[in-house]
Amino acid sequence: MSAQLIAAQADLNFLHSDSVKLTDPMTALQAYCAMTSDVPYWLARAFRIRDFISRRFNVADIHGFTRGDPTHVPAVGERLDFFTVEAISDQQLVLTSRDTHLAVMVSVDLDEQWDGCQRLSVTTSVQCFNTFGRLYMLPVGKAHGPIVRRMLRNI
Repeated sequence: MSAQLIAAQADLNFLHSDSVKLTDPMTALQAYCAMTSDVPYWLARAFRIRDFISRRFNVADIHGFTRGDPTHVPAVGERLDFFTVEAISDQQLVLTSRDTHLAVMVSVDLDEQWDGCQRLSVTTSVQCFNTFGRLYMLPVGKAHGPIVRRMLRNI
């Protein structure tokens, strides 16, 4: 399944994708819940620092990830952590977060591989609307890949 993007690729300010081969079958929601089930201290602290700084620019707090319940399937439009659910199926979970500075989309996709195993892909796309959004993405863009890879280790 193709990852969903927040805008056309040419209009993005940030695009990152990472994937892992799964040993056990799961849904996209189960994969997301597994990824966010164990948040390292340094990442929880980074979210608190982010909220403290961003609050001064009228950006809503995100508080980080919570331990999700994979048996509760959210509906389109509901919140999942600090994201809005845009689309959900067994194979794909599409989440967004938008404010006046930027829009973020995370696409969690499961694809069957030739060997019968699933491949989980997490694709994040960002479109910035102003200077604050672009400045915000400077450190976030650098840290995003290592954060996603760390979260994928939870699976």
